Amino acid sequence: MSYYKKLLNYLSLIRFSHTVFALPFAFIGFVIAVVNYHNAFQWSLLVKMLLCMLFARSAAMAFNRYLDRSFDAKNPRTAKREIPAGVIKPGQALFFTIANSVLFVATTWFINAACFWLSFVALFVILFYSFTKRFTSLCHIVLGIGLSLSPIGAFLAVTGHFASLPVFFSLSVLTWVAGFDIIYALQDEEFDRDQKLHSIPAALGVKNSLVVSSLLHLCSAIFVVGAGINGHFNWIYWIGAAIYIGMLIYQHTLVKPSDLSKVNMAFANTNGFASVVFAVFTIISILI
Repeated sequence: MSYYKKLLNYLSLIRFSHTVFALPFAFIGFVIAVVNYHNAFQWSLLVKMLLCMLFARSAAMAFNRYLDRSFDAKNPRTAKREIPAGVIKPGQALFFTIANSVLFVATTWFINAACFWLSFVALFVILFYSFTKRFTSLCHIVLGIGLSLSPIGAFLAVTGHFASLPVFFSLSVLTWVAGFDIIYALQDEEFDRDQKLHSIPAALGVKNSLVVSSLLHLCSAIFVVGAGINGHFNWIYWIGAAIYIGMLIYQHTLVKPSDLSKVNMAFANTNGFASVVFAVFTIISILI
């Protein structure tokens, strides 16, 4: 097997394309720290921040695939994933997880002390998520917490301290991710129940799960509005916020209790577009 093919296999293992969910919010946190808090822009620091995002997400996704390999093999929807299909061996995935975890922590060492010490907390959260479906239906919230660390982490990388504004964005990410992860989990409602795995769909059914997802996305919209007010953003931000909220609403028109055929479209396309567009408008608003 060529090195190029191996690279593609690992990129598929970690679902590299899904980086589009959290990374735009990391850029928001970074730009806020530089512009709003009057810190010097450093290319080296931006690269370190991006490496942290890459290593942390790679470790989390690879560990999730490693831990869930037996369930993935039983589920027709996931049986062709790299580990159950035999493309990547379990030991290789575990080594990949450990290597990326070490690289993540090591990179934070070269940023600042706050990021280094908090990297262990962040690593625990993102790896712990993989266990949560075994004992709690709140696994979606834990996933949201993991991704919500991106704007706070990027802000800390520049400033070394906390502030209220990036927290608003983190809370928005938490509730947004938890909401769309519930939609994604609708595909495995029956499988999760059969295998005694926990999720909101397995516990509440499709209709009630969509209500919970809608409430979480309502909270995400409220936090986006709160961020706009707290940060005194201009009209460009509010255009981005309107598009973001509109995309939250739109994905709920795609998925209905009687029709789950557009779950993947709602999950990947809609949310990926929402995060990128919102980040672009927010960053432009900060810069001008």
